[in-house]
Amino acid sequence: MEIAGSALDTSSADAPTRARVLRSIVEHGPSTAAQLGDRLDLTPAAVRRHLDHLVEEGVLDAGQQRVYGTRGRGRPARVFRLTDAGRSQLDQQYDDLAAQALRFLAETQGQDAVVEFARRRVAFIERDYARVVEEDPSLSPAEALATVLTRGGYAAAVRQLPIGDQLCQQHCPVSHVAAEFPQLCEAETEAISAVLGRHVQRLATIAHGDGVCTTCIPSTPSTSSTTPGTTPGTTHSTTPSHPLQQPDHTDGAS
Repeated sequence: MEIAGSALDTSSADAPTRARVLRSIVEHGPSTAAQLGDRLDLTPAAVRRHLDHLVEEGVLDAGQQRVYGTRGRGRPARVFRLTDAGRSQLDQQYDDLAAQALRFLAETQGQDAVVEFARRRVAFIERDYARVVEEDPSLSPAEALATVLTRGGYAAAVRQLPIGDQLCQQHCPVSHVAAEFPQLCEAETEAISAVLGRHVQRLATIAHGDGVCTTCIPSTPSTSSTTPGTTPGTTHSTTPSHPLQQPDHTDGAS
């Protein structure tokens, strides 16, 4: 994955390293300086210098790391994540080419071909889900799914709600193209339903202009849902025909 953008001054000797920092955050989700240093084999001073530059340029922002249970001495570590501007810079160089390719596919092969492409693109969700569950059986189904999506570049996490779980995706690699081709979002929602074996409700999407993609996962499987292992894309009678048309929601996109 190549990374380019005005925030990464290509004339600077630091540009390749800053590109590695951004790529690591895209692939692994919001990260601390220590985590980035370990992954990229950078000294603490070096990684902080690059992070400070990227924050100044508006590509990243930083918040305090959430600490569960008893907190140790000292301030919580800062967690660095992509801003909307940073996400746009990462995706922009690929958007035009991808959109042109899908337009050509739709014009020459029809809308069914676009749907089939969208389903193939998210086939990794079902393929990798069983592997993640086997690697760490302690994960809940939603947490295992978030792990799969994070490895796929979606920076996903799970929030617990009174009615179940909420899946939050901080990044979407295809958000700009999905604004024109909602089949990409629809296939993703279908794949999530398939691996979890229940109907899910998409509440917000980055493609629709929200800051985060959020999906409500009810605690009780519906009787009309598919079972894990079925082909992604199986539809449900209660699934909205267009996931970009959001119901009223009080959180998730905030």
